[in-house]
Amino acid sequence: MAEIVILLATKKIGIALANAAALQVSALFVKYGTQLLELQRSMDRVVRELRLIHEFLCQMDIRNCNIQPYEGWLAEVRKVAHLMEDMVDEYLYLLGREHDVGCCFYLNKGLKKPRSLLSLNRIAFNVKEIEKDLTHLSEIKNRWVPVNDGDTSSSNYIVKMSQNLANISRSLDEDLVGVDKNREILEQWLAGDDLQCSVKALVGMGGLGKTALAANVYKNERKNFRCHAWVSISQTYSKEDVLQKISKELSRDKASNTADMDITCLEEKLKEFLEQQKYLIILDDVWTPEAFIDLSRALIHNGKGSRLIITTRECHVAKLVPQEHILTLEPLPEDKAWDLFCKKAFPRDTNHECPVELKHLSEEIVSWCKGLPLVIVLVGSLLRVREKTVEEWRRINDQLSWELVNTLSPGHIGNVLHLSFIYLPTHLKSCFLYCSLFPEDYLFKRKKLVRLLTAEGFIEVRGESTLEEVAEGYLTELIDRGMLQLVERNTFNRIKRFRMHDILRELAVDLCKKNCFGVAYEYKCERSPETDVRRLVLHKLKKDNHQPISGMHQLRTVITLDKSIPSSTIPVLCMESRYMTVLELSGLAIEKIPDAIGDLFNLRHLGLRNSKVKKLPKSVEKLSNLLTLDLFGSDIHELPSGIVKLKKLRHLFVEKVIDSNARGLKWGSGICIPNGLGNLTSLQTLQALEAQDGSVRHLGKLTQLRSLRLWNVKGTYCGGISESLVQMPYLCNLNLTASDEDEVLLLNVCLPNLQTLCLRGRLAEGALDKSLFQSVESQNLYVLYLQWSQLREDPLPSLSRLSNLTHLHFTRAYNGVQMTFLTGWFPKLKILVLRDLLNLNRIEIQQGALVNLERLALVNLRSMTKVPSGIEFLKPLLYLGFKEISRDFLMLLLQCSAIRGKWRYTLRD
Repeated sequence: MAEIVILLATKKIGIALANAAALQVSALFVKYGTQLLELQRSMDRVVRELRLIHEFLCQMDIRNCNIQPYEGWLAEVRKVAHLMEDMVDEYLYLLGREHDVGCCFYLNKGLKKPRSLLSLNRIAFNVKEIEKDLTHLSEIKNRWVPVNDGDTSSSNYIVKMSQNLANISRSLDEDLVGVDKNREILEQWLAGDDLQCSVKALVGMGGLGKTALAANVYKNERKNFRCHAWVSISQTYSKEDVLQKISKELSRDKASNTADMDITCLEEKLKEFLEQQKYLIILDDVWTPEAFIDLSRALIHNGKGSRLIITTRECHVAKLVPQEHILTLEPLPEDKAWDLFCKKAFPRDTNHECPVELKHLSEEIVSWCKGLPLVIVLVGSLLRVREKTVEEWRRINDQLSWELVNTLSPGHIGNVLHLSFIYLPTHLKSCFLYCSLFPEDYLFKRKKLVRLLTAEGFIEVRGESTLEEVAEGYLTELIDRGMLQLVERNTFNRIKRFRMHDILRELAVDLCKKNCFGVAYEYKCERSPETDVRRLVLHKLKKDNHQPISGMHQLRTVITLDKSIPSSTIPVLCMESRYMTVLELSGLAIEKIPDAIGDLFNLRHLGLRNSKVKKLPKSVEKLSNLLTLDLFGSDIHELPSGIVKLKKLRHLFVEKVIDSNARGLKWGSGICIPNGLGNLTSLQTLQALEAQDGSVRHLGKLTQLRSLRLWNVKGTYCGGISESLVQMPYLCNLNLTASDEDEVLLLNVCLPNLQTLCLRGRLAEGALDKSLFQSVESQNLYVLYLQWSQLREDPLPSLSRLSNLTHLHFTRAYNGVQMTFLTGWFPKLKILVLRDLLNLNRIEIQQGALVNLERLALVNLRSMTKVPSGIEFLKPLLYLGFKEISRDFLMLLLQCSAIRGKWRYTLRD
């Protein structure tokens, strides 16, 4: 864990050393150039030392947990790393402040600003002291800190620990509950007549019972194979050791000696043996695609009906197997979890019944286990030998979280899940821990979390990808590793929402506290957060709890989830926490942001979404490192002119919603950007801009835009907008709203990467056949909103070319009376909304159209007098809604047998 703190500190030092402002300051402080150079050299020496410590810590593992001298030494290393981070932030703050003051001050005042010079000398002195501290810590470690890195390598230790856990899991194969379907699938596959060597993958997070299920099937079915082998793998496996174990188990010849063979000989011997065999091999706990590919090369495909089963926590390993051969294990439902718990906790009771007086506590304990079979078995076994009294069970229930994070004995719950964390690369560990600062069952939104992780500095530069794209890759990897749980994808299969498993969160929260990474603070806390806290997420406070937050000067991140936090806290934060990086105040009833906000030189994220803030102070122009400014839904109507100085700004949200139902043409509004919009060349998101002649002309300079939303677009602007859009090669989300119902939107532009398009306003007849829609014949467009288009001709024939469209929404888009979906049209469409089409009286769906439609909403179709024809062909349909219908139409629906029991409705007022 300490390696995360060190990695972040080294990144900051690198920024400080590379900061171009240093050269400018050197020019200003000519007299002190030597001191500056020596300071930078000291920083360079510190960063080299920290990098070596980081590499050393990355080799350590949980063997050293709970060894007090080692833990104490780590705590001191963290303190030094945090102190170095403070000095770097102070240095960057000083550079930024002097850069803002500029050369003229010094020419006019004759170098009469001793406070800055004193600060520079103090930083230099402190960095020298840090150098000494690091040297001292190195000596202490060598003299007094026992570290398990001697004859037994770290990798061998982890291999042994992983195999011990696998053996424990295998022994639980008789405790299987709720796996009948998956077991039947495996047994039928093993007994199948396919003579090719076939592979199945069991995938899921640690503790789901993958190994136990595989062991149960292996024990019962291995007799049907001429030879069989079970081998446990780990992330740091030895190919040579694995091949030797496979050979020994397959041959059952304990006297055979393969110890002296090299890998090539082992592979050849194994292939020779398997050539005429029908074999069954289990590769348990495979962590990497390379391991599976590496080992499968040695297994011959001999046409004898052999089978290979792998278990893995990693989705990207399972994806090496054909999709139809992947079994994804899920947590047990409540009833099955209860059955398994009672089976283990009350093995000698009749029908494993729970005593009535213990039922409430038992239900709480089972709920805490979150459906993980291994956790349920271990907790149930623990309770089996305890007294069956309410007092004893309440005590154990209260201590479960403590047991989880403080007991790392082999086979214990914490060790099973901690192993997944140990295997995470350092860059993923920081993202995983960050997620644990949010409440239980918190539903993360991909886009917002990506912006936060980027602002925190957790994301590494990778080739030509943006930091946001890299961050999304991190989240995908955490989901694939089972560390985060996917909840929802959008219609074109990108991650949309996800959450963290509660038990994994418990482990992560403890690691955050121990390593001063951050804390989640809520009303249950009896005291203020620790003074060395770097990140603070405020969940919910007592209404009468207005005590000040301690250690404000150390804070880099403050995120408020409680809307009742007093507004008086904000000015104090701005003045005390001058190294703040992330300030997320969305939803607070604050009306004013203090001028002191401009002193937060390191601020990279400022969130004021849905707040009552009416005006931003002029000082925000000094936030030169700001990446995200989120003012969505606030009361701000204009931005200070200095906003165009924020050249690093990547995401700007300034939209205000007027009508939450989005029924009117102008249900929202944007904001006017002062002169200089073209300076914001780093912008990727601009939501939303009030279109004006001047701003439209400068849009083309924003070549990095991915998402653009414009309000009040006039027909005369469309030519300039089209010219600007051509300069945006990465644009994937475009949203345009006309200034009134009579303005015609006509864009003559090719947008090959466009994925989401919303046009709100009149379209010229034939516009759907013109260049904007021809440009997406590359099939990149997934989501299309046409609103207030007022088309007289049926738009479906033109749009049917968009074969990858997954979401289609019409509001007042068509004035005709009939729509027909022909066979083969819209094969990937999942969501279809037809709203406020006031003349439409007939919808026909031919068989073979909309074959993947999941949601169909028909809203306020006043002229409809018949249930849509062919609606019974929509077999995958999960939701069918008839909204704002008349009572007469309701009677028609009640008489329609084709959709009986499948629809919902609301009546028209």
